[in-house]
Amino acid sequence: MELRELRYFAAVAEELHFGKAAERLEMAQPPLSRAIARLERQLGVTLLERTSRRVTLTEAGAVLLSEARAILSAVATAERRTQQAAQSRPRLVLAVKSGTAGGLLAKLLDAYRAEPGAATVDLLLCEAHQQQELLHTGRADVALLHLPFDSTAGLDSEILYTEGQVAILPASHRLAGRSEIRVAEVTALPELPMARWPDHDGSYPEGPGPEVKNLTQLFQLIALGHATVIIPESAGADLRRDLAAVPVLDARPVTTVIAWPPQSRLRTAADLIRVATRL
Repeated sequence: MELRELRYFAAVAEELHFGKAAERLEMAQPPLSRAIARLERQLGVTLLERTSRRVTLTEAGAVLLSEARAILSAVATAERRTQQAAQSRPRLVLAVKSGTAGGLLAKLLDAYRAEPGAATVDLLLCEAHQQQELLHTGRADVALLHLPFDSTAGLDSEILYTEGQVAILPASHRLAGRSEIRVAEVTALPELPMARWPDHDGSYPEGPGPEVKNLTQLFQLIALGHATVIIPESAGADLRRDLAAVPVLDARPVTTVIAWPPQSRLRTAADLIRVATRL
């Protein structure tokens, strides 16, 4: 197998749509379809079940996707490490979801900078569920994830802290002055439907609320009176004046973890993880 074939297959397997995969790869769909068919003939197995309405992974396809991610991640990491070796100071890429873990992130970066031989940390801000892909493909060395919303499947991780959640409401809303609230009260607000985040496959769950990808977009919608949301306490810190955060008593706790690819052998990543767990 060639790396090009693995990249093609991984794109189709993750998108489960040839058109979207071709767009992601910046190529036409027919040659992509031919390449996948050629790969299946070469391996002697069916990797994808295709109908006129959907594409699904076979068991063999799921295995190849897992292996392809590891291989592509290793290649990307090798490329970046080779380039970094020519630099006077090593660099480390940390992926974080935009607008989250702000307090921890500032403390972590400050503490790590004080370490002897600390690398330059490049922050890679991303949207929901992108951290795992960035780690798997080697574009990031470490990432901050939030359980149970994110997944650590195929990654190593260390727990950093657990926190409660808050409801974000327009500051003028009748419930904004409450000291606490329950999930049922938040979800029962017809004038403020719950915002919908994308699932791991990029699709959105059914519901009346608006589709969102990041906190900046979300907070604007809430301030305009079009939505509400329940998010971790740390993400609701330092809100703009037209928003209010109310603790949600029965919301499930959120655990922040630092994660990295299991095959990683970067000393700089190990140092950053050690500092994070110490904090």
